[in-house]
Parts: sequence; C-alpha cells; structure tokens
Amino acid sequence: MSKYETVIGLEVHVELATKTKIFCSCPTEFGKAPNTNICPVCLGLPGTLPVLNKKAVEYAIKAALALNCSIGSYTKFDRKNYFYPDLPKAYQISQFDRPLASGGYLEIEAEGKKKRIGINRVHMEEDAGKLVHAESGAYSLADYNRAGVPLIEIVSEPDISSPAEAKAYLEKLRSIMLYAGVSDVKMEEGSLRCDANISLRPAGSSKLGTKVEIKNMNSFKAVQSALEYEVRRQAAELDAGGEIIQETRRWDENSGKTYSMRSKEEAEDYRYFPDPDLLPLQIEKEWVEEIRQSLPEMPDSRRKRYMEDYNLSAYDAEVITATKSMADFFEATLQEYNDAKAVANWLMGDISRQLNAEGVEIDRTKLTPSHLAELLKLQDKGTISGKIAKTVFREMFASGKMPAQIVEEKGLVQISDEGAIAAIVEQVIAENPGPVSDYRSGKEKALGYLVGQVMKLSKGKANPQLANKLLREKLK
Repeated sequence: MSKYETVIGLEVHVELATKTKIFCSCPTEFGKAPNTNICPVCLGLPGTLPVLNKKAVEYAIKAALALNCSIGSYTKFDRKNYFYPDLPKAYQISQFDRPLASGGYLEIEAEGKKKRIGINRVHMEEDAGKLVHAESGAYSLADYNRAGVPLIEIVSEPDISSPAEAKAYLEKLRSIMLYAGVSDVKMEEGSLRCDANISLRPAGSSKLGTKVEIKNMNSFKAVQSALEYEVRRQAAELDAGGEIIQETRRWDENSGKTYSMRSKEEAEDYRYFPDPDLLPLQIEKEWVEEIRQSLPEMPDSRRKRYMEDYNLSAYDAEVITATKSMADFFEATLQEYNDAKAVANWLMGDISRQLNAEGVEIDRTKLTPSHLAELLKLQDKGTISGKIAKTVFREMFASGKMPAQIVEEKGLVQISDEGAIAAIVEQVIAENPGPVSDYRSGKEKALGYLVGQVMKLSKGKANPQLANKLLREKLK
C-alpha cells in the first residue's frame, strides 16, 4: 500500500458550438486565416460594449443539466484582471462568486471500480486569443480569432484519486458534451482543454496537501501521463524531506516531464469585480425546464438500453455509446440489418481500427449505415467471404462506393461451385505432402493450414466452409 494518497481536481474548458462569439457577432469557425474572425468588440477597443449571446447561455445551461447540476436563478459576469498578450482587454469576462450552475456529478468506471465524481461549478466566460511562437527568433504572433469564443469551465470536486480516474472522467465528460450537442469537444482544435490540480497527502489523512496545477496537456493520454509523472515527482520530493511548492507547471510531451512555469495565482490576484457593462442574469425556471426537456438520451441510459434490448455485453455497449455518432450509426444500421451483435462486432473491430488510423469520427467519413448493412447481407448470402468482406470494407471506406458495386467491379464474388473448389483442393493436397501427412496422423491444426492454401490459390474467393468440407472428404 502506498504511503501517499493522490488527490486530483480537474478544470475543463469547453468551447460552445455557437455560430457567433459570446459578446459580438464574429463567427467562431475554426481554421480561418489569423485575425479574420475579429471586430472592435472582441479586440477590446475603446468605446465598445459587449452584448450577451443568448444561444451561448442556452448551451451552457444544457451542458450543466447534462452534468446533473442545479441552475442558479441569479448569475452575473465579472472581470478577471490579468495581462497576457493574447488577452486584448487585459481582463477576461468570466464568472466568480455567482456561477451559472453548481452541485453536479458524473459517474465513471476506472480500474475496475465505479465512482461518482462531483462537479463543483459550471461557469461561463470568453476565450482568449492564441499565441503562435516563432520557430526561430525571440517573438510570438497573436491570433485573436479565438478571443471571445464562448466557453464553459467545468470544475470538478477533488474526488479523483488516480491518473486513470482522471482520464476516465475526461472521456466521460467529452461523451456527455457530445451527446448534449453543445460542443464538438475536439482537443486537437482546442475546443476541449484541461488543467489539472494534483496534490499528495499521507495515507489516511483528511488534510489536503499543497496542490500543483498542470497545463499544456492536449490529449487524454497526455493528461494521464502528466499526472503519473507528477505523482512520482511529488512523492520523491516528500520522501527526501522537501516541500511541495504551490505553482503552475507545464507538461512536455517529448521529455515526459513537467516543468515549472510560475507561482500559482489565487482569486485575489485576479481582482474580480462585477462587469459594469453586463447586467446580471435572472434565469427563469420555465426556460431551464424547456432546455431540460430538449436533452437527448445520455450515454449511461443508452448503454443500459443496448444491454437490455440488444443483449450486448457491458463492454460492447460502453464502446459503442462512447460517442453519439457511433451509437447513432449502430441504431441506423439495425434499421436495415437486424443483427445487433454482428453490427457491433464490425463497429468495434475493423471500423474502429480504421477510424483510429484516420483520426476521425464515424460521421466525418464516407461510410454510412447502408454500406455496412449491405456488406453484411452480401456475406450472409454467400456472395462474398469474410476475408473478401474486409477487402470490400477498405475500398468502400475510402471511396464511398456501395459494397455490391465494388464486388461487381473487382470480380470478388465468392466461388461456391463445388467442382471449381475441388480442383483447387486437389492441387493443394498434391503440393503440400507434409501438412497432409500431419493431418492424417491426427494433427487437426494442419487442416487450417490447408484451408488457408485453398483460400490463397483462389485469391480469397473460395467458400471457406465448402473448402473445409471438401478437404476433409479428400483426405479420408
């Protein structure tokens, strides 16, 4: 048993999927040329006034409800004062003592245990710009396209006890935001960002240790790796009789280490005060209930339904419901091909491998539920073998052509003519006396090799069941 307990709290920023920014009408579209989605308001020029985007508030409430939070009837915006080159006004419009929502939770499963993680608060704020550091030369360029994009910050309770739990929490949070439809939560584009607070304390103690904040983690794996390193670093420091300094550290992916950036700021350092240009918000209960009713089925509920209605295992249901797009694809395929386990096997196998290799979600590909349903029907009819189905899948994933068209164009129809396969079987028996002798002496595995040779000579087109049957007959 470890002599220390790990205590982790996560601060997650989620960009809301509104078409315009939170306090002006500039577009939020990602990937535009630097400093093209900007105006005097989001640049913080003198004489400009912010106007609150109602859709951003709606999305924030929706996200908070999906996290089981209570929505405050009264909330306000504050100025969080600090200077950084990508913050044009030298303050950020955020929320301090009256957040939009509080007291929520989400449930995770990690290291074989289920656990509820509390959500302390969900508050709204505007995003800052982005600094692009020069590859050579001591300067950085500022891109203000992101300045003013609406954010929610989701602050967990310090209920997370290991880096593995932190990763599971982030994955679950991302899934919930996707289902709620409030964000695309793409870490690679910055629409989901995470800062982690971590401390160690003596095992059995209730007093929190000195916390360290970690930044610059751009993947779930990076979050887990950074926290694992920090656990080792802090434990070694404490073991040596040293003290942990409250500070902000950045994660370096290349070295696999965290490095000190600056001392950690406290709330008083930001000199919060109510923003005089924005009125407080009174949130009507009727509006909150209207938004609650618009929430779709959440991942936990969907996973349970898949286990009950389709007899999927807990693992299969967990994988398929991890993203809304995958779950929607699964259900749409079942409308055309009613075998849940067969569809699930393809989604979790070849399709997931291809998606991971391409780094895309299933709804961003040319693959449709009709593609998969037709492929499975062709297999059932015996038109193609399982091996050929994989070849057809790769082609239809790349081209978007329907499976039947690919089979016809490439001449991939399965050979089920007994005479044609018998001729190939005779050739295989003649060319492989060793395996033939092994099989006849009782080594059943040798038959698998011989079937493989039949498939090889037929270029994968032979009906494998028929090939197996004919080989057994010929070898008696």
